[in-house]
Amino acid sequence: MADRPRDLAERMARRRKMGGKPGQMAGDGYLRETFTLPRAAARERAQAFFARYPKAGYMSAVENWRELPGGDIEFTMRRLPSAD
Repeated sequence: MADRPRDLAERMARRRKMGGKPGQMAGDGYLRETFTLPRAAARERAQAFFARYPKAGYMSAVENWRELPGGDIEFTMRRLPSAD
């Protein structure tokens, strides 16, 4: 028997509360990776990320970044799980 709309809504609400896969915020569908690297290595890592997951296909972006007291850069890269 097919699910009722209410059953589907409850299942979706449960999934949102539990969150998605590791590295993913509940409900938004993006995968995130956080890095802490020296400035030059951080720049290279971000460029490699965009080369592997192009902005046009994966909606990749640097979600946020900050400079730590020691000079390292902490940043979070965001992308969709797959390109369509």
